[in-house]
Amino acid sequence: MYARLHACPGRWDMIVVGGGATGVGVAIDAAARGYGVLLLEQNDFGKGTSSRSTKLVHGGVRYLEQGNISLVMEALRERGLLLGNAPHLVHDRAFVVPNYDWWEAPFYGLGLKVYNLLAGKYGFGASRILSKEETLERLPTIKTEGLRGGVIYFDGQFDDARLLIDMAATACELGATLLNYVAVTGLTKDAEGFIDGVIARDAESGEEFHAQAEVAINATGPFTDDLRRQADASIAPMIAPSQGVHLVFDRSFLPGESAIMVPHTSDGRVMFAIPWHDHTLIGTTDTPVDNASLEPVAMEQEIDFILSTASLYLARTPTRGDILSVFAGIRPLVKSAGGGGTATLSRDHTIYIEKSGLLTICGGKWTTYRHMAEDCVNQAAMLARLPEKACITEHLHLHGFHPGADAFGALKVYGSDAPAIQDLMRAEPALAEPLDPALPYTGAEVVWAVRHEMARTVEDVLARRTRALFLNAKAAMRMAPRVAGLMAREMDRDDAWQTRQVESFREVAQNYCPRLSAGAEKSLV
Repeated sequence: MYARLHACPGRWDMIVVGGGATGVGVAIDAAARGYGVLLLEQNDFGKGTSSRSTKLVHGGVRYLEQGNISLVMEALRERGLLLGNAPHLVHDRAFVVPNYDWWEAPFYGLGLKVYNLLAGKYGFGASRILSKEETLERLPTIKTEGLRGGVIYFDGQFDDARLLIDMAATACELGATLLNYVAVTGLTKDAEGFIDGVIARDAESGEEFHAQAEVAINATGPFTDDLRRQADASIAPMIAPSQGVHLVFDRSFLPGESAIMVPHTSDGRVMFAIPWHDHTLIGTTDTPVDNASLEPVAMEQEIDFILSTASLYLARTPTRGDILSVFAGIRPLVKSAGGGGTATLSRDHTIYIEKSGLLTICGGKWTTYRHMAEDCVNQAAMLARLPEKACITEHLHLHGFHPGADAFGALKVYGSDAPAIQDLMRAEPALAEPLDPALPYTGAEVVWAVRHEMARTVEDVLARRTRALFLNAKAAMRMAPRVAGLMAREMDRDDAWQTRQVESFREVAQNYCPRLSAGAEKSLV
């Protein structure tokens, strides 16, 4: 996946700024059509919103209730296409809506039947009403007092950061050039005032370069308005950032294979409790924030809200002491002219062309990234007067495609790459050892991430190439020194680099384990 920095200057058909799901999706689509594409990401791929989702590939039950039928139908179709294109990372999951009032079964039962009907041939399974006994069989840890039964439906689940890494590999294989840790520091304009390129700086070397393009695409998510201001300081902001928090617990809180969907929380959102990577993930919140951050921090009231809501449904009340990891993400919602809270803002995507010619794409949701990219590339090609070429991504298999990936066990998220990682383990048996007994990740995965997945830091490996930080912050901190050592060997870095990396990772990891004091953190690494 590595691109050489000296290959970046020159003229491109499209320069994409932003390495999240939207930007990388655009790079795939454009490269698949044969356009010359350069993508620049200021940090790591998926550092922001794209690694911090609820891990669902879904149509959005709540959007159906809001009457946004077109978005639901689009997302359900894209859900089916994504399952076909990345079966090693996307799978179906049974969701149960527990019923405690007499009206809930017919009400939610009817709504979920409509949801399933809208999916058509892309459906994941028929919904139906469950008896109390069937509900308990699927959710053995559900609160039983007053339980009448439930409604079951099927949706999709995935590993967001792992999918993004495979998307980046796909874009590279199609001929795109992708660079992480390269920040766009300025936009250049031609004599008529239209943007014709970018000034960018490599964070590692400090090297700066100028790259020209027929069109520049702003896919920076929560930071959309920052790049727009570089083109025109007088622009009106279009992003209303909203923070969503998730808590991760031991698998014992949800030991079955079914997830829980709570259709109405006290703040009007849907809440999920989901089995994920042999843990239990519960979320999310919807809290308006003033500014976007690369490393958002969960607020105390958000953690309390999730704990209190979960306690209404789980027989064993989760506490702060049970939290293994807490992570926050920023939704780049597009502002509504009518005002209102962020929970009511549309999850449709928006494409906006500035007077300067900068094309901005924002909003949307993970599930619809492919269709967003198709729409964006259509508009960009027209704006840049590039030769018209049809989109071919509907049935484009993503890197790692392997319908039998379950056979690889803990390595199944690597799909077709899993045998090569197993070869690393056989060649050097020490690499097959777990980095920490609490999680299944091995040294071979660290080596693979550096050699083939553009991992540059310990955080890249522990947060996004593996999901250690998102699953168990304490275990991730214990793993950091060994990960730094393996990376240093691969990248020819010295002891001082290793020390800086561990310290830097510890700083980030504090946000995922807020109960730890500074002294306790030091004792873990």
